[in-house]
Amino acid sequence: MENMNNNLVSLDLSSLWDRIFTVNPLVIIGSMDDEDTPNFAPKHMAFPIGWDNYFGFVCTPNHSTYSNIKKYEEFTVTYPKPDQVTFTSLTATQRRQDDTKPELETIPRFQASEVNSYFLEEGYFYLECSLMEIIDGFGVNSLIVGEVIKAYADEDYIRKNSRDDNDLIYSHPLLAYLHPGRFAIVDESQAFPFPKKFKK
Repeated sequence: MENMNNNLVSLDLSSLWDRIFTVNPLVIIGSMDDEDTPNFAPKHMAFPIGWDNYFGFVCTPNHSTYSNIKKYEEFTVTYPKPDQVTFTSLTATQRRQDDTKPELETIPRFQASEVNSYFLEEGYFYLECSLMEIIDGFGVNSLIVGEVIKAYADEDYIRKNSRDDNDLIYSHPLLAYLHPGRFAIVDESQAFPFPKKFKK
């Protein structure tokens, strides 16, 4: 067995994800409260589930997002643009003693067409999802998986054969979350050097 790189340091597993930065998407999950009031929450552990139309994110049963989706079996996903960091941050505001989040009233939104929920205005990619499964047991967290039943995108962000991908990303940057506690604006990219005949 070869020796490990001398620069490697063993990490304490109790604080593993706070010791290094990881690059993640940043999305806003929309759901409806019992009072038929829109609820928004930012999530960075969020991703497509496979190549078909499934989307999942990590949440905790202690959050309203979890209970709302479990009860009504639907949710929305908004991918915000870099200039929406402030609005995205407001969706993380803690609830008050009366279980309300008045700050959400300041967030521009519009209603989804297929599910009873809302989107954050001026995002670049939107998904309407029907709950497929909730998988509990990842410590205090759960994986919520939905089937995408409707999708929209800002036309300026859609890839086209007539336009270079790098130019698209440069002209319309993407927002990334760098856990823990930082964000980045992605406006430059390179084509990945896949091996010849590589397939999904």
